[in-house]
Amino acid sequence: MALEIGTIDTLHRFPVKSMRGEALESAALGWHGIEGDRRFALRRVNERIDFPWLSASRLPALIDFTPLRRGGGDGPPTHVRTPEGAELEIFSDEFAADIARRLGAPVEMMQLRNGIFDDGAVSVIAAGTAGEICRLGGCPVDIRRFRPNILLRTAAAIPFEEDGWVGGTLTFGEGAGAPAVAVTARDVRCAMLNLDPDGGPSAPGMMKAAVQANGNNAGVYGTVIRAGRLEVGAKVYLQR
Repeated sequence: MALEIGTIDTLHRFPVKSMRGEALESAALGWHGIEGDRRFALRRVNERIDFPWLSASRLPALIDFTPLRRGGGDGPPTHVRTPEGAELEIFSDEFAADIARRLGAPVEMMQLRNGIFDDGAVSVIAAGTAGEICRLGGCPVDIRRFRPNILLRTAAAIPFEEDGWVGGTLTFGEGAGAPAVAVTARDVRCAMLNLDPDGGPSAPGMMKAAVQANGNNAGVYGTVIRAGRLEVGAKVYLQR
């Protein structure tokens, strides 16, 4: 039996891994997550490891780059705005050289049809969890630090209630065809939690708060089991 637990508060998509994201009022949820989410990533050319993708944990300035679409529409990004305001083509040598200069090593932009994810194609967090970590970490509440796809406003509003969802199913909206995600794992946090989304000073107290409060877990990952349309304000149900 499904239990109503809250509503979708905000939706987020991150076209390029570790760069600025965008808030959405609605989003298509496919078998590989939200359409257009993390479909681009910078590869560290000289790395020979199983996860060679550059993240802001390695290069914090990456979080200050903004993917852009020239010509409008909802397609993939065509350009990237640098922190200094220059707009460079996403696959250009000039852009790759800019990142390489900051990193001190060569990179190349890659586009992958099914996306680049750490542990799951869909990330979900409750507002109560984000608020508690920000309170303990001494920072204003800013959901962008957590980089979720889906922020839930739950009725319980209990910090870290998501831990109890693992093994269950979240359904977004009503009816037999509503999109659904199987909750597969807790979201283990990294140093990106410390990074100010607006380029301000690092706040190491944020990750410390997550570690001390909940073993460095905040939010959950999931696998899509029914595709469909996500809408801000839609009711969310949990089935265990």
